[in-house]
Amino acid sequence: MTGMEPWAISAVSGVAAMVFQSGGQALGVLGKTLDEKTKKLIFAASKQYEKNYEERHGILKVLGMREPVKLESLYTAVQFLDDDTIQSFESIENLENFYRQAKVRRFQSQDKCKQKGIKVANDKQYLMVLGGPGAGKSTFVRKMGLEALKGKKGGFKHACIPVFIELKRFASSNINIETFIAEEFRICGFPSPDEFAAKALEEGKLLILLDGLDEVPTKNLTEAISQIQNFVDKYDQNRFIASCRTAAYRSAFRRFSDVSMADFDDTQIQQFIYNWFHSDVDKQEKTGEKCWELLQKLEHEAAKELAHTPLLLTFLCLVYDRSQSFPNNRSVLYRKALRILLEEWASEKRILREEIYQGLHTELEEILLSEIAYTGFESDRLFFSGRDIVQQIKTFLASNLNAPQHLDGESVLNAIAVQQGILVERAEDVFSFSHLTLQEYLTAQYIDDHRQVEKLVTEHITDKRWKEVFLLVAGLMRSGADDLLLLMEKEAQKYINTPKLQALLNWAEQVTVGSAGDFKPVGKRAVAIANSYVNSNSNSNTNTTNPIANSYVKSNANANAIANAIANAIANINSNVNVNAYANTKAVAIVITIAIVKAIDHSRELEKLKIFDKINLTVLIARLEALKVQVPDDRQQPEILQAFAKCFQETLLNAFYLTPEMVNLSKEEADALNNYLYANNLIIQCKQAAVRVSPQTWEAIEARMLLVPGS
Repeated sequence: MTGMEPWAISAVSGVAAMVFQSGGQALGVLGKTLDEKTKKLIFAASKQYEKNYEERHGILKVLGMREPVKLESLYTAVQFLDDDTIQSFESIENLENFYRQAKVRRFQSQDKCKQKGIKVANDKQYLMVLGGPGAGKSTFVRKMGLEALKGKKGGFKHACIPVFIELKRFASSNINIETFIAEEFRICGFPSPDEFAAKALEEGKLLILLDGLDEVPTKNLTEAISQIQNFVDKYDQNRFIASCRTAAYRSAFRRFSDVSMADFDDTQIQQFIYNWFHSDVDKQEKTGEKCWELLQKLEHEAAKELAHTPLLLTFLCLVYDRSQSFPNNRSVLYRKALRILLEEWASEKRILREEIYQGLHTELEEILLSEIAYTGFESDRLFFSGRDIVQQIKTFLASNLNAPQHLDGESVLNAIAVQQGILVERAEDVFSFSHLTLQEYLTAQYIDDHRQVEKLVTEHITDKRWKEVFLLVAGLMRSGADDLLLLMEKEAQKYINTPKLQALLNWAEQVTVGSAGDFKPVGKRAVAIANSYVNSNSNSNTNTTNPIANSYVKSNANANAIANAIANAIANINSNVNVNAYANTKAVAIVITIAIVKAIDHSRELEKLKIFDKINLTVLIARLEALKVQVPDDRQQPEILQAFAKCFQETLLNAFYLTPEMVNLSKEEADALNNYLYANNLIIQCKQAAVRVSPQTWEAIEARMLLVPGS
């Protein structure tokens, strides 16, 4: 201390503590001793400095939020990735293989080592934070300043006064960083602010926060980088945290350690949502918990895809806050998310738009992006060379009379990647869309715009890679998705092309028609087909069908339940396990007994549903109960165990009027049935995703579903 009076000691904290501890005397600029008036001035100025920082940099108000919120109340701890792993890939092919082997829908590997953001900020004196638009870079930088203001009570472990500098203010080449810092102290009433700032820099007492290198106007960027680098070299005892969009950064700062913002994981998404809905009313109503639970539901997986980026998670919270739900139409959701990246985010950030956007307006850019997305998706490519994209841009501009002809393809690609982050440079000269969902949405937009729905159906109806595109196309067809659904039905029927498969569908109709259960006929047929494969393989996990049966009870065979039953049929076909295979293993008797118990429970569920008409489930249950007490023990010969397993299986098949031949499909037939059921399931999902479907069209499709064509 510098002779401070007792009255002030207990009150000093934050910036005031840093000033007095390193203080008036150590900084040397205010004289060897300080009179009481000066001490009070410094104390008041320090408090004003904290207040100014919190008011200017400690609040968030983006994307049409009605009221600003405190950053502290919303902040969710971030994680970093070292920025060198993905740069090590030598080719586009290696990136494609890496992504596909990871088997996740997000491009960022979840296997890479993550580090806590606050720990990295404490460890690194010079830190460059990289990430795409809305990844949370600026929020993190601001938060580190708030932590530094708290002094010993904060998470930042170095006694530094934070100075936040928005680099977009470098609108001219004549910028003096020292003057800018001194001005921050002057407006708060610090005595001798120029000398104070100079000495603080000399002593290494500042945390310099340089936010948004990518927002420096292009014409000034080289000069700005040079000035910042010289400034860092001159005052290298201070600590520095800078931020920049990944695509705009070229390792310009020699001393800095580069890290990338990691996508939010589920824990961070949940914490962000809980922080968002933090009011007393929300806590009482458990709004955050309800929002998080809804986001986990299968029908909202499209929304969950967006939630890994803080900006788009903010958008989702706003959507939920206003309607207490998420839109079922994922196309609406993605269209709004795309527009946020194309327009609103740049507007919120007040980024000076490049000249290219004066000619390449949003609608035109969206059409261009949809062509890039479709071309890549059609050829099964998720990563593109910069050269290929530039050539596509040039071709697009040249072939469109209303497109600006003066634009340079390289400049257009650079602006899209840097300012909007829709295309992201993953490795040197290798790009992808920032979200797979955006490429799928833009691909769907291209298909709808170019009337390629028939091609989509005939070439891709059973290709699971195209599933999301189908759902998005259905949602984009504002005049109605009837033609799409009818085309899909026609294509699906082509898979029922053998007598055995046709016989199976006829059986499902015959054993369910006229049954007492109050369910739609297609729902009954779906459960019958699923059931046929449970019974044909008596060791299959029959528990999987019980939830399907229960969903029918609760939903009266709505589209979801029918889709689930079809999906369950696929699962049962794929789990084609015969109990006879266990005859040579230990504890065969236990295996058979468990299978019989499951079959009894399953039959009781079916009896309640009354889906089957001509099948006496009461008799079947009695026969199974009798078999249960007759299971031979493991000391018997394998032939006896095999014979008993066969008897058990025949009991099930006979009860449902099935024969081994009817359910013993060849690989080709099993594949065809799989494709047929998958296509019908997709038809139901597209109906649900559509904006508009004629009731007459859907009733007709549903009536024909899972029937032999023309029967």
